[in-house]
Amino acid sequence: MPRVKKGSATRKARKRVLKRVKGQRGGPGRTYRLAKERAVRSEVFARVGRKLKKRQFRGLWITRLNAACKMRKIRYSEFINGCKKANIALNRKMLSEIAIADPAAFDAIVEKVRAVAA
Repeated sequence: MPRVKKGSATRKARKRVLKRVKGQRGGPGRTYRLAKERAVRSEVFARVGRKLKKRQFRGLWITRLNAACKMRKIRYSEFINGCKKANIALNRKMLSEIAIADPAAFDAIVEKVRAVAA
């Protein structure tokens, strides 16, 4: 059986891994063995970050809505409960965008909520 060394394929694979960890400090940026480990960890962190981003944006929308509700003398929890009772099917993202971009429309939503709550 002939001896197969697959030098070019190995070199290509190593370059691919080292390219993925380019910019890392110390060994993981230069050493293949450490680069492999760091590449796997970076993918894990990236996945966690994608999940955290959703949580952080929801918190941002809630904070914006809370501030907009306080300006109109209504509590955030009362506002959300009133939206459900009034069948206002807007999510927190859309409500916060309306509160920022079109305050008059948000005032109208708050008045609907107050009418249902009373």
